Amino acid sequence: MTARAMQGAADVAGQYWRLTKPRVVSLIVFTAVIGMLLATPGVPPFATMAYATAGIALVAGAAAAFNCLVEQKLDAVMARTRGRPTVMGSISPAQVVLLSGAVGGLGLAILWHAVNPLTMWLTLATFVGYAIVYTVILKPATPQNIVIGGASGAMPPVLGWAAITGDVPFQPLLLFLIIFAWTPPHFWALALYRRREYERAGIPMLPVTHGEAYTRLHLLLYTLILVATTLLPFATGMAGFLYLGSALVLDAVFLVYAVAIFLSYTDSLAKRTFRYSIFYLAVLFAALMIDHYLKVLGQ
Repeated sequence: MTARAMQGAADVAGQYWRLTKPRVVSLIVFTAVIGMLLATPGVPPFATMAYATAGIALVAGAAAAFNCLVEQKLDAVMARTRGRPTVMGSISPAQVVLLSGAVGGLGLAILWHAVNPLTMWLTLATFVGYAIVYTVILKPATPQNIVIGGASGAMPPVLGWAAITGDVPFQPLLLFLIIFAWTPPHFWALALYRRREYERAGIPMLPVTHGEAYTRLHLLLYTLILVATTLLPFATGMAGFLYLGSALVLDAVFLVYAVAIFLSYTDSLAKRTFRYSIFYLAVLFAALMIDHYLKVLGQ
């Protein structure tokens, strides 16, 4: 391979890497790993964790790239996405499809052969739910897109748990419910300060179809649902007092943001709420993990 060909291949790889949304995938992988760690009293087998993490990350990256391809026209009118390679034309649709298929297929193969078939099928269903059901069907059709489509984004801890145990008991479903309840206020904060861009793109996000006041109310209501949901791990005995204390503090701050948005909205407040929501989920799941191992050490 010539130097020019190698440089071209490296450029395509770099463009594709941007399309895989590394920051989003990192949060997906983080919650999946937490699911793995919570699935067993001790430390899960390292090899299984490594293969499961790699497989889930590859499939998530493939789904993200496919999402960028489908939403090319939308991305062109959104300030935060108009620089994506699919918009700029620096990587072709055929390249995206080929690379997504190869990367996603590799991830599924790893999960099937090195983890277990249940995890592979659940991960494939998650890919279809996000890349097809949410991106292609729900997002352009209904303002409830993010509520229904949030089911796909809530799956990573279930995938992680299934990777270690080969089963899906009630505990990972509680983690699923937390992320499912977290998704609407997280995305509606973004949609509020990006509402004009969504309107220009013709995407029926809630602030576009029902107005800012309606969205602010529902952001608050879903935050209250989230608060109740985060108490379930403690209520069922899955987590202890360290998690409870952490959840209450994190919930209180989120509620302050939600009430403030409801009472006196500004775009800057919505931006801070969106950023806090990412911090909130990461710290909440970290608290679950720490609480889990403190309980193990105390036994």
